[in-house]
Amino acid sequence: MKLQVFRKAIAFYITQPIVSLLARTSITPNMVTWTGFIIILIASALAAVGYPFAAGWVVLLSGFFDIIDGALARRTHQVTRFGGVLDSTLDRLSEAAILTGVMAFFLFHSGSVLAPYIALLIIITLTFSLLVSYIRSRAEAAGIDCEVGIFTRSERVIILALGLLLSAIPLVLVIVLVIIALLSIVTVIQRLVHVYQKTKN
Repeated sequence: MKLQVFRKAIAFYITQPIVSLLARTSITPNMVTWTGFIIILIASALAAVGYPFAAGWVVLLSGFFDIIDGALARRTHQVTRFGGVLDSTLDRLSEAAILTGVMAFFLFHSGSVLAPYIALLIIITLTFSLLVSYIRSRAEAAGIDCEVGIFTRSERVIILALGLLLSAIPLVLVIVLVIIALLSIVTVIQRLVHVYQKTKN
């Protein structure tokens, strides 16, 4: 619970100045959501064509948009069920897109004989990253709050961006992928245990 409060506090202080400015314009939360998605597609393309360092900066930029849309929706009283579904859908597509871009980088630009194995690692990473979000979605649909876990989407975005920024040393990016995969698995277990405890009675 303390970790959850810490995340929200950080997000609040980072987003409020921008949200206050956007709230005075005609920009809608859905516009912000789509903008963040388009930016992550650009990051994916940059990684895929062999520019992972540039992709890292663009991933960080997209992550900023990702936390702005919800805050703007709450600030302007434009929270809608469709907006929530759109945001969640594009978040999942964003993760798939950027990890696909990273996979293309290793397969076509790294020159590593381990590229096929790294591609398998990326598939595992993507699977468990999506499961983290899926469990929360299913739990909340059942009326159970499920923001628990040590490694949520925000952490995944930041760590992956750092890996891309340090990709001049390919091993660093591989280590980052391993970290994301392992901590995503831990978070999946944490959330399943949480849901079990909430429903066993």
